[in-house]
Formats: sequence, C-alpha cells, structure tokens
Amino acid sequence: MALELVTIPCLSDNYAYLAHDAATGATAVVDVPEAAPILNALRERGWRASHILITHHHSDHIDGVATLAAATGARVIGASADAHRLPPLDESVDPGDTIRIGMSRGEVIDVSGHTVGHIAFHFPDSKLVFTADSLMALGCGRLFEGSPAQMWESLSRLAALPPETLICSGHEYTAANARFALTIEPGNTNLISRSRAVADAREKGQPTVPSTLSDELATNPFLRANLPEVKAALGMEAADDAVVFAEIRSRKDRF
Repeated sequence: MALELVTIPCLSDNYAYLAHDAATGATAVVDVPEAAPILNALRERGWRASHILITHHHSDHIDGVATLAAATGARVIGASADAHRLPPLDESVDPGDTIRIGMSRGEVIDVSGHTVGHIAFHFPDSKLVFTADSLMALGCGRLFEGSPAQMWESLSRLAALPPETLICSGHEYTAANARFALTIEPGNTNLISRSRAVADAREKGQPTVPSTLSDELATNPFLRANLPEVKAALGMEAADDAVVFAEIRSRKDRF
C-alpha cells in the first residue's frame, strides 16, 4: 500500500510533508520548518508522527524539529555527514542506506550541491521522492556549498528515477522559477502551458508542489542542460553538460 502524502505550508514559502502508512499507523514528517502547522495537520487526521526525516541543515528546514520530537516522541533521522549541524539524531544514515516507514521502504540518496551532505528520501513503491532544496519545481537550489558539477551529478541521479515519481520539494518558488525558465526556452510549449497552470494555481492560493518528474524533465531547465536544443539556445553546443548547467545556474542567480 502506498504512503498517503500530505503537503503542509510552513513559514512564508516552505513546505513540510507527512507520509502516512495506513497499515501500521506510522507517519513520517519530512523537514520541520516550524512545528505548529505540522502538529495541527497530525491532530486533524488523528495521526502521530513516528519519524522525522531531515534533508539538510538549513534553519528553515529544522527549526521545529526539537518541538515536534518532544511533542510526539518521533525518531529523528538525518545524514551522518551533516550530523554535526543537525538537531540530535536518533539514527544517522548515509547514501545507499534504507529506512522503513511502516511497511514502506525508503532509499537515501546523496543530492549534495545546495549544501554538502544534503540527502533525499525515495520511496519507490509510493512513487515519492523528498528532494527539499535539491531538485525543485521548475528549479533547483542555489549552490551555497557544493559545486555545479556536484549538483549536476545529484540532479542526474534524480532524473534517472521513474518519470511518474512525485518530486516533493521544499519551497513555493515555482512561479519565479517559471519566469526564469522561459528566458532559457521561450518556445518550449510544455513550459508555456505549465507556466500558465502555475500562475492559475497561485492566484487560487494553491500549492504548486509536488510535481511529477516527467513534468520536470519536460520543462525544468536545470534538468535539461544535457539536451542539444538547450545547448543551442545558449550557444554552447559543444559544451559539457555540467558546464551548461553551471551557466544556467549562474543566469538564475542573476535573474
């Protein structure tokens, strides 16, 4: 049975997620920008958090961990490589490790780039991957610590997942990302259509995440740096994929 997914807006533009296993009652919370909205969502559904999964150390993803863990007794799981700057962990994991949320198995993936030690959690049977600030809807995280080559490798790893996988990212940045994406591929009909849908959703106050990997592959310029048409649009036909990605990321930083 697939995990039930709940998207929870937090702070001004963050998202946390609940992943609930109905068979056992186990419920994972992925990232905790603040505790109150998550506790409210759990209370409304009669669920109790059993696990807290941390993707990376930035404060807008961990500031509510201590409060939530104290209120629920949830087991806190995060990356060994990041443990020195995370809240106290009950379990440290490394890329390639597996975790269990009830009957569901999750895989730990290294997605360093935004930060070094950033991880994603992939639940293949539920077609979910929690990417936080690595792969985002129509974008990717700014490179605060990692290199462009490192981020390109991380994004390529995520791009190889099944296309129907839901990308559960950490922020409501999609409208701004869409405006930038159109500067790279103004003639991409899939992108034009998606940009309109994103604008409509935001006008209605609806979240634009999660998104499908298939949509990201068709419209996200950061996943498309290897494509001949994107390289041609940038005048970089002969460039290495990671170099093209770096150019797109640099343009986004100045956008």
